[in-house]
Amino acid sequence: MPTRVGLRTGTLGSSTSSFIDDDGHPYVLASLQAGDSRSGITSTEGIDIAAGAKLALDRRVPFVLTIEAFGPSVDEGIAALDGWGRAAKSLVDCSGIVPTIAVVTGPVVAGPAFLLGLVDFVITLDDSYTFVGGPRMVTEFTGVPVDANELGGPAVHDRTSGLASFSVANLEEAGELIAELLTFLPSSTDSVAQSVATSDPTDRSLDSVFGILPDAPTGSYDVRDVIAEVVDDGILLEPKESWAANLVTAFATVGGMPVGVVANQPQTVAGTLDISASQKGGRFVGFCDAFNLPLLTFVDTSGFYPGKDLEWRGMIRYGAQLAFAYARASVPRVAVTLRKSYGGAYIVMDSKYIGNDLSFAWPSAEIAVMGAKGAVEILHRRADETERAALQSDYEERLLNPYIAAERGSVEAVIDPADTRRQVAEAFEILRNKRERLPRRRHDNLPL
Repeated sequence: MPTRVGLRTGTLGSSTSSFIDDDGHPYVLASLQAGDSRSGITSTEGIDIAAGAKLALDRRVPFVLTIEAFGPSVDEGIAALDGWGRAAKSLVDCSGIVPTIAVVTGPVVAGPAFLLGLVDFVITLDDSYTFVGGPRMVTEFTGVPVDANELGGPAVHDRTSGLASFSVANLEEAGELIAELLTFLPSSTDSVAQSVATSDPTDRSLDSVFGILPDAPTGSYDVRDVIAEVVDDGILLEPKESWAANLVTAFATVGGMPVGVVANQPQTVAGTLDISASQKGGRFVGFCDAFNLPLLTFVDTSGFYPGKDLEWRGMIRYGAQLAFAYARASVPRVAVTLRKSYGGAYIVMDSKYIGNDLSFAWPSAEIAVMGAKGAVEILHRRADETERAALQSDYEERLLNPYIAAERGSVEAVIDPADTRRQVAEAFEILRNKRERLPRRRHDNLPL
């Protein structure tokens, strides 16, 4: 049973704060519930949230916020705006220093909804919804009728907007999820995550992985099956599972050490990268780097998804987020190329020369500027079908095998797939004491 100590219990309003120790994982919990009054957030409640966040920051423990708010209080006017402004500032102060989690227990609308965009993880409940402009405003501006659930219900933020990290049925399940999440995380950037007990041997042979990758080079498979074989006990905790499903981000352990996992997902758009996947991966890599979590990357992608719409929406800017996050990450970084790794996607998926520490490849890996068919079409436009087939076969034999990359030092070794878990565990053990001197600067300027 978690130990709970109440904080600021004498203040007015519907907000409460507590200091909780859940089986050796302490955190500060702040709660704001609008209740039946459907009232907005007051200045006092905003200050209470800020006070809870400041305590978490001072004590260097995670901050958890359960929230339900109908915008700033109209009765209080500008004072209410100042209150939730203080709450927003306190969450920004926590960013990168202590993990922050928000649980949406009901409606969170208007200005307070932006608080959810400032935390590391958002958990939505089945009966919750959140948006900046409500259904009436949307209908007046667009002429299209919409209800609260369609505009900002949990399914919307789970699959479409990417706001929700997890969706659960009720507050009890949210509490269980928070407890599980905290087992993978350190209390703050000043510490490392606690080791997790496991009886899974790190030298376990992965004989079953040979049946996961299909024989056809374009065949689909679930990369989570590979990840589950490599990590301890096959256990993954996957934030944003349904959003940008072409990239998997997850927490796991290897030899009891918590790590962050990033992997291309061939089941969705062939594992290619797009705007959402770049944002999802960049955010996750940045979080892991801030909180001393080593990164394990599995690569199988033919490149960035092509399209006029993506280019017009800013594929260059957003695609750079993933490259930027990996390039600035100073935590231990291990990558395994399973199959395809082409062009710009090769670079951004933690390639050797963007700062990766140790990189391995399976014999099935194809590491090149592009696939054989595309290369032949560019280099030999005038060749007939018979000549193209021969040229394509020659290109695959000479340039697509992983041994060329190994000769250049782009990967450390081409490994037996069955030996992947042992190689990864040994790599992280070698890198356990990695220290990287960072340049002096106020902060970097993330491409947005």
